[in-house]
Amino acid sequence: MATAMATALAAMATALATPAAAQRPSDRAAAPTFDDLYRQGQAANRNIRTLTARFVETTTKSLLERPIVERGLLYVERPSRVALHYTDPPDRRVLIDGKWMTTLWPSMKVNQRMNIGRAQEQVQKYFVGGDAGELRRIFDIELRPQSERRGTRELIMLPKRKQIRESLSRLELWVDEGSGLLNAMRMTFAGGDVKVMEFENVTPNAPIDPAVFVVPK
Repeated sequence: MATAMATALAAMATALATPAAAQRPSDRAAAPTFDDLYRQGQAANRNIRTLTARFVETTTKSLLERPIVERGLLYVERPSRVALHYTDPPDRRVLIDGKWMTTLWPSMKVNQRMNIGRAQEQVQKYFVGGDAGELRRIFDIELRPQSERRGTRELIMLPKRKQIRESLSRLELWVDEGSGLLNAMRMTFAGGDVKVMEFENVTPNAPIDPAVFVVPK
């Protein structure tokens, strides 16, 4: 699950600013395709260097009676830095800098560092440097005509490759129709666990203190 989570978080750094609402179905003879929205997103993303947001993370596990709900602040600095600073629980951090992902949770005695270089390479190749066709080579992609979240567009991505399916079985994205920014994402892992991340106050090109990406010594 850790590798799948790392891949999803790295991909999120590019997905947070996809202007899927640039043209609504009523604005043209036919509804926009995934290819249309991908091209629009790539064009807009060239002007975005940083992103900040508040998030709510809900994890559902088969062995738990109730979902785990956590909250915090998200910081993204492109091309490859992501930081999740949790406010609940208050001492948890997840930091991605290049090929390394560090998870810190002192009260739970967690201090883990993992090489996610391969995942980062795939994200850069398919989500940043490629095109819609490249992305479809590794995912079956469906742009739903109606979304389960009001005021959003819903995108479902099912991995084709066995090595991805072994950890992540389904990735769903909801993009706000008004702003074109990511509203929520749901990751369904191969073992059946589900993680939902919901975002608010997503702000492109906000100033970020470099210290938020620093791993404490």
